[in-house]
Amino acid sequence: MNHNVEAATMPPPASATNAANAASVSELEAHLGYWLRFVSNHVSHSFQKKAEANGVTVSEWVVLREMFRLGCTSPTVLAQVAGMSKGAVSKLIDRLEGKGMVSKSILLADRRQHSIELTTEGEALVPVLAGMADQNDEEFFGQLPPQLRENLLVAMKEVARTHQLKSEPLN
Repeated sequence: MNHNVEAATMPPPASATNAANAASVSELEAHLGYWLRFVSNHVSHSFQKKAEANGVTVSEWVVLREMFRLGCTSPTVLAQVAGMSKGAVSKLIDRLEGKGMVSKSILLADRRQHSIELTTEGEALVPVLAGMADQNDEEFFGQLPPQLRENLLVAMKEVARTHQLKSEPLN
């Protein structure tokens, strides 16, 4: 019976093999993905606070923005263009309807289908939040030379295209 639990759970002493393996393991900060995630978390958190100060979540903002672009639409179309599941979009629409930013209408031909559109309040909020999103980008990336910003945008779009990334990463 092993009464020395601490000794049983401690890592083995460093050896020449462990030291050689450690030297061949890249540092976390050496990965582009690490820095993308690090910066993205800060950019997203900053915008999240701005959106929430205006009564919406970032996910709700995405839905509002797409509805602003689409005009009167259906939850199915909205889910496709926003890269979300229909269930997630339905929940967001219900929340936005409760906040008075979206209205739903049942289509007479098929009572299972709804059309959705922004209310006056929702339509007025989108440009405000878009301005805040622009400001947020400027706060984080404004110090970069314009060509570097453009190259970074092109590179990220190319990665998304190459890997066929479709959904909106919301969290």
